[in-house]
Amino acid sequence: MKVSNSKTFFVCQNCGYRAQKWMGRCPDCAEWNSLVEETAAASFGGKGMAMTLAGENQPQPINSIEMIEEKRLKTGIGEFDRVLGGGLVPGSLVLIGGDPGIGKSTLLLQVFHRLSEHGHKVLYVSGEESVKQVRLRSNRLNAVSDNLWVVSETSMETIQKMMETTAPDVLAVDSIQTVFTTELSSAPGSVSQVREATMHLMYLAKRSGVPIFLVGHVTKEGAIAGPRVLEHIVDTVLYFEGEHSHVFRILRAVKNRFGSTNEIGVFEMKDSGLSEVANPSALFLAERPVDAAGSVVVASIEGSRPILVELQALVSSTTYGNPRRTAIGVDSNRVSLLVAVLEKKLGFHLMDQDIFLNVAGGVKVDEPAIDLGIAVATASSFLDKPLPNHTIVLGEVGLTGEVRGINQIETRIAEANKMGFQRCILPKNNLSRLKAPPEMTLVGVKTLEEAMEEVF
Repeated sequence: MKVSNSKTFFVCQNCGYRAQKWMGRCPDCAEWNSLVEETAAASFGGKGMAMTLAGENQPQPINSIEMIEEKRLKTGIGEFDRVLGGGLVPGSLVLIGGDPGIGKSTLLLQVFHRLSEHGHKVLYVSGEESVKQVRLRSNRLNAVSDNLWVVSETSMETIQKMMETTAPDVLAVDSIQTVFTTELSSAPGSVSQVREATMHLMYLAKRSGVPIFLVGHVTKEGAIAGPRVLEHIVDTVLYFEGEHSHVFRILRAVKNRFGSTNEIGVFEMKDSGLSEVANPSALFLAERPVDAAGSVVVASIEGSRPILVELQALVSSTTYGNPRRTAIGVDSNRVSLLVAVLEKKLGFHLMDQDIFLNVAGGVKVDEPAIDLGIAVATASSFLDKPLPNHTIVLGEVGLTGEVRGINQIETRIAEANKMGFQRCILPKNNLSRLKAPPEMTLVGVKTLEEAMEEVF
């Protein structure tokens, strides 16, 4: 949309839509009372910044560009390096989002402490806490070092001067919603200020080669606050997930220009801070009940890592007119679809049953490979028949009741074998191209009915 030549315009603080006059409801995202008046005095990216970059680069053939492998900067925290794709890339801009109090600042402070221990000079800019508050948290985390510099500042121009005077190897800004530039008259946290400050930091990272971390607030829907363009500007977007009632935290990469997307790192929240979990499968299955109806173990692929998780289903007679379908950690629509397949193809009478499904440990799993596990767990609870011990279930289920093949089956079975499972129910299509480990029995099934006959 072309910006008006008038001195002021109105910007939606939810989606970034611009209008020439105020409206009670944003016509783009339908949010009420979200349009705020802002001035159009400064151009996007800053006039001086645009002049600095103009004329510096010229087009060239792609085959004439020299291939130089970037040396990544290891943080010393294995799970964090895994999510980044092997470490920090020089000049990269990394955005970390998550719910308030989930541990974003704690994670960054621990990462910076590890970097400082390896001789790197790091600068932590806090816009929400004073330096005394940061020091109190660093004492609790035992993250105190001579190379870890902290400052409380919100001015973009002052942060740029600090970069020139201190010359850090890594910079963190916590959070980007508190930073403002004097080129704009709007308040800190507005769409224009967040976008402009991010552009300044992006140019600063590319020009200096210093990796920069940004901490971003999230909305009530779970997305990073501010316009969607914020996620397009940065190189990497990490989401820090987890329930406050659980001790596990998951760092997930949803965008990464230098590595795999959907890669995850698992951490455990302790009194002394976040501790990385090297073997998540063993942790998630540590409290799994034995011979319990409704409990099924499935293997999920998160990025390049296989993780075994426990699906728990509870089917009971409803006391209301409409039966409840509650799913935590999996897609509720997918659960309703599989319940309908069980009713239609296997004759299970579930219309008058409440069905509750949960992924133990507070993990969220979203891939079709766990379909067969959901169906088997539901049938196990409905029939009150536990699965045989040391059995794992894999496969996608279609609407006609067929069991479809899944990807990375060798990786999943290798992880199950490592965790001591001796029997695997999997799609027959995958079985024909798979060599079974000596300690494991593989059973291929073509339909959901065959799978039920094998496990019960």
